[in-house]
Amino acid sequence: MNFFAIVFPLVFLLGAAGILYLGLRLQKYPPFRGKHWAIRLLSFPVFPLAAYLVTLLLGMSTFNVVLLLLHLVVFWLLCDLGWWIAEKIRKKNPRRYYAGMAAIALTVVYMGAGWFFAHHVFITDYALTTEKEVGRLCIVQISDSHLGVTLSGEDFAREMEKVQSQNPDLVVITGDFVDDDSSKEDMLTACEALGELKTTYGVYFIYGNHDDGYFRKGTFTPAELRKALTDNGVVILEDETVLIDNRFYLVGRKDRSARDRLSMEELTKDLDPAKYTLVLDHQPTDFEAQTEARADLVLSGHTHGGHIFPTGLVGVWFGGNDLCYGMEVRESSTFIVSSGISGWAMPFKTGCISEIVVIRVTEE
Repeated sequence: MNFFAIVFPLVFLLGAAGILYLGLRLQKYPPFRGKHWAIRLLSFPVFPLAAYLVTLLLGMSTFNVVLLLLHLVVFWLLCDLGWWIAEKIRKKNPRRYYAGMAAIALTVVYMGAGWFFAHHVFITDYALTTEKEVGRLCIVQISDSHLGVTLSGEDFAREMEKVQSQNPDLVVITGDFVDDDSSKEDMLTACEALGELKTTYGVYFIYGNHDDGYFRKGTFTPAELRKALTDNGVVILEDETVLIDNRFYLVGRKDRSARDRLSMEELTKDLDPAKYTLVLDHQPTDFEAQTEARADLVLSGHTHGGHIFPTGLVGVWFGGNDLCYGMEVRESSTFIVSSGISGWAMPFKTGCISEIVVIRVTEE
């Protein structure tokens, strides 16, 4: 069964249960406390309407209404637990019920921080060493921009100024550059910004699972995206390997969702093991094969660093990803998974930050 076919109904079911819980708790406050049942019924739509107005004001989807309500429910449950423990310790019932107000305040602060971390892009640096003759190499990774969620085309272009300030030898885009409903204007502006980057070896691109669109609602086709990228000098790799400046190999893989995707063994069987090998793979799900192929560095995205806590941890626990975020070393292979410069659908990041990844590789 499709993952989303399970997750979305479950989320909305939990949302409905949460609305019921919040309505009942709200009845502990005036003007609902002790009133006629018909007036008490009015407590149930209060928080859904408030969440809807917030998402409408911020231009978010209906799914985010449920997201906000679920966080409020969790914080209210925790505050109720704390309130109950306080009652047991004090051995008396307080005259006023503050748990709800505390829950609302915590939700506002927590989701406000999530909004900040989704919309403010940080630079994350990694310093790696290798015995292979690669010299000094500065690689900048951009992943999961999902244009239109937190970054417009112009916003993306401004972030490229940060990329340029790193004086990169190589810029790589590791998938989900656009989303299903990204606009053509944003796409074209972002592609032009990539074309203006000044690098030693260029800008390389691999497809993610969203770049071809699940339910394409945007104003451009996959063919138009391809043309915009190539017209701006971006090199698209689809199960291809290139030797750059006789210094290192760059392997760009098709997304895991592609039925005709080649294996790591097929992609690397003819490579010189003495040369440094950099692999771009959108989804971090093939670490074992990449380790066996002795890839030196593998860059991925897709997970958004967990996006909304604790989904990233759950994804790793159930084997959906080999790593949710950060760096891991297996034998001679180093894996880096970026949380992405943006994220999908939800303009909040409560499990991570938005980032541009800078990797500096130095020969020992």
